[in-house]
Amino acid sequence: MAISEQEFRTLALGDPSGHWELHCGVPRQKPGMTAQHNDVLDYLHVLLSNQLDRQQFRVRADHGHVRTSADRYYIPDLFVVPIEQFLPQAPLRTLETYEQPLPLVVEIWSPSTGDYDIEAKLPQYQRRGDQEIWYIHPYNRTLIRWLRQPDGSYQDSHHEHGVIQPVALPGVAIDLDVLFD
Repeated sequence: MAISEQEFRTLALGDPSGHWELHCGVPRQKPGMTAQHNDVLDYLHVLLSNQLDRQQFRVRADHGHVRTSADRYYIPDLFVVPIEQFLPQAPLRTLETYEQPLPLVVEIWSPSTGDYDIEAKLPQYQRRGDQEIWYIHPYNRTLIRWLRQPDGSYQDSHHEHGVIQPVALPGVAIDLDVLFD
């Protein structure tokens, strides 16, 4: 059953362990994930956190929402937030929500969310204008990368090995062979 944006924000803030998302106005709990999914997520969080300046960015892993419209709030597996978007929210007692495009948004495949991520969430991240979107498949050891182009379209590339350098995160390099090890 569809609910209002305010009802969703109240639900999600009142039950933070519920990992609530809102898709087309319908609340949806983010399900549990596999050990491999969680391992890649945890390690990517560490790799990014160790390479990013905390005075410029925050790395959010499996918490915080991205909002694409009043009826769509999602919790990416991981995203990077510029400090100027994070700081205004820090003192507030409201649901952590980001409406502006982000430099990097990551989803990691899991049996419980694989189709939903591709069909529902990834198009919404592109609609938001996020600069770079990654879809990692930990079992196939692959990464699909979408980069926003100057005309607003996205160009995708597929990676199995090597070092990936996010375009909006200077000095950051993620070695896929190490990440998938």
